[in-house]
Amino acid sequence: MYFAALLARTEDGWEASDTELDDVETLSDLADLAREASPDEDTVLVLIEQEDAWFGVVRVDGEEDPRIYVSDAAAAARSSYGEILLTDELLGRDPDDGDVLDALDLDGTEDGESDDNEDDDAEDGAGTAGSAESVPHGPVGDALILDDLGVSEKELRLMSTDAVTEIAESLGASETLETVR
Repeated sequence: MYFAALLARTEDGWEASDTELDDVETLSDLADLAREASPDEDTVLVLIEQEDAWFGVVRVDGEEDPRIYVSDAAAAARSSYGEILLTDELLGRDPDDGDVLDALDLDGTEDGESDDNEDDDAEDGAGTAGSAESVPHGPVGDALILDDLGVSEKELRLMSTDAVTEIAESLGASETLETVR
């Protein structure tokens, strides 16, 4: 069971709306959806949780790049919603940085195979983009994503089963969130 909601910070406090992620295919789509929730370019949080497995927070501040935190990357990788959040950059698989990829041995090539083949794999999306080996167990992303809103890195990392509710309580938005739950 999944739950996804948008929390938009306004002058009057937080406004919540539930959201369907069925038409969202990429992080860019998700960021655009969040921006639509706040025409004044205020902070918008996208909160996603899969019951007892993982949760994710995407923070969009105006036109800045979205910031992401996922509580358990390996669990999220098995979810279509989690796959949206687990970008190559978040997982340290930047295709432009071959040294990082080589160090992580993500492509499973044999020693001595040419770099040209590895570059081709990175460009066409082949390789182990979805393999369990390349996705770490545990949290990934920006653990300070909510720090300025009153949720410390330590608090965020300790959240588990009902993290979305805990985050909303910390932000003073629990009643607002409950209206869309």
